[in-house]
Amino acid sequence: MFSSKTVWLFVASFLVAQMSWGQTDKKKALFVIVDGISSDVIEKIAKPNLDAIAKEGGYARAYVGGQKGTYSQTPTISAVGYNSLLTGTWVNKHNVWDNSIKAPNYHYWTIFRFFKEQYPQKRTALFSTWLDNRTKLVGEGLAATDHLRLDYSFDGFELDTIHFPHDKQVEYIHKIDEKVVDEAAAYIRREGPDLSWVYLEYTDDMGHKYGDSEQFHRAIRIMDDQMGRLWKAVKERQKMYGEDWQVFITTDHGRSPENGKGHGGQSDRERNTWIVTNAKDLNPYFKKAVSGTEVPGVVDIMPTMARHLNVSIPKEQAFEVDGIPLTGKLSMTDPTAKKEAGKIALTWQAADPEGTVKIWLSTTNHFEEGGRDLYLLMDELPVKAEKALLDVSKLPTGFYKIVLEGRYNNLNRWIVE
Repeated sequence: MFSSKTVWLFVASFLVAQMSWGQTDKKKALFVIVDGISSDVIEKIAKPNLDAIAKEGGYARAYVGGQKGTYSQTPTISAVGYNSLLTGTWVNKHNVWDNSIKAPNYHYWTIFRFFKEQYPQKRTALFSTWLDNRTKLVGEGLAATDHLRLDYSFDGFELDTIHFPHDKQVEYIHKIDEKVVDEAAAYIRREGPDLSWVYLEYTDDMGHKYGDSEQFHRAIRIMDDQMGRLWKAVKERQKMYGEDWQVFITTDHGRSPENGKGHGGQSDRERNTWIVTNAKDLNPYFKKAVSGTEVPGVVDIMPTMARHLNVSIPKEQAFEVDGIPLTGKLSMTDPTAKKEAGKIALTWQAADPEGTVKIWLSTTNHFEEGGRDLYLLMDELPVKAEKALLDVSKLPTGFYKIVLEGRYNNLNRWIVE
């Protein structure tokens, strides 16, 4: 027999769980990648729909390409940028170096895998003008992703030469983009998936073909109209169902400085991108003036969405994520690590003066092969100290993986000798 007190506690716990579930269930995230638009171009083109979204959240210059001249320098190439967003890591981890996508390292999970592992009953969707986004980057159905399945996908039309005959002007890609957007808007309006990705290609094709030109600018204006259709669907969901939608729209790389036709290098113009979002509670890291600096990065979008969707990333995996959230509280930003004469000098900028930072160090990288790394707790200091000096003279040399663990976020840096 259960006592009345036991029954009451059970009912109370059930009601609290239901309330918590109801709040979580209204959290939705949509991210869009529109290909190949550098920040200098997007800022001079009329874009009323992107501006309307940014008015509810914000616009920021951003960057791709990792830390220039270091172990994490990342090619400014399309699939590379997509995977940096999906995994929150640079190329030294996710291992997608170009559009051939030969050997992605699936030990660095995408936002879709983290989400479905924690919320298998929730719905995911992908709408894309490039099939490889689902089959190779997300890795749907592969043993290496534990046979991850998306709930809905709408892609692969670039392979359909009957309905979309390939023409020299690449207008078939524009038609596919239109079809993808129409379906994404309709599906969002009808089903309200919890996590969605939309990818559109036409802008990059026009950039490659015509460079800095009216044709390229026209493609951007078309893209803005497409974003308006997606935004309208999101607004309808918010109004009808009281859902809490977080939308991110960004690009995967900029354009070559000479004429805008290429990309892939490390020039400022190829690295300089942008982010438009309706996200609430944007933090100073997002709002920081980015003229001459490199914040935020494409890798920051994944942990931001994870925070919004209440996705908990396990500690060992969280230690590997290069991005930090663009919303809510942060403990610290801007880490540096330099080794000299058997000591590693660390610095960071305190974002919140309260609390401490734990400094962890590993001399192995077994994680990239699916193994575990042994981390040594080297020090624990007030976060406001903003610097530390580690004696590593008695440790193996050659490689150091350092993690700064704060109350609200982690930072990581490698030293590769």
